[in-house]
Amino acid sequence: MSKGQIHIYTGNGKGKTTAALGLSLRAVCSGKKVYFGQFVKGMEYSELKAPEYLPGFEIRQFGRDCFIFNDPTDEDRAAARKGLEICRQVIEEGRHDIVVLDELNIALHYKLFSVEEAIELVKSKKDHQELIITGRYAPQELLDLADLVTEMKEIKHYYKKDLEARKGIEF
Repeated sequence: MSKGQIHIYTGNGKGKTTAALGLSLRAVCSGKKVYFGQFVKGMEYSELKAPEYLPGFEIRQFGRDCFIFNDPTDEDRAAARKGLEICRQVIEEGRHDIVVLDELNIALHYKLFSVEEAIELVKSKKDHQELIITGRYAPQELLDLADLVTEMKEIKHYYKKDLEARKGIEF
């Protein structure tokens, strides 16, 4: 693999995690190894079953529950910090070709750890590693480091019709 790039998928539209999962699927199907770390998330998402079907795909959550309607607790901050350290180890080991930091931007938005710590993590990636960062509210400092930035823009969303999240589509 040529020199790995840094991708950011951000914005208020749907599809950031889905895009990272799609890239992960493509990578695994071409024989690459993927580590998918999910910050903030602690609920049961369908993608948690992916390792059963995709050799070379590893996923781990670093959240406790969905706190976005409340203030994060010390336990939420501790879970995010533990995730930051685990992702640092994964990058350092260099066994994975793709490392996804899902909802890293949301963790930063809620100040679960500092932008400086996130930048240090991003800069630690190995040359061969592709690094994918998702989540709304990407800070400018990360945007400046990225090689590719995609903004998902909401034009229309069926949630506004009171449609609840559906298994296999939204979770």
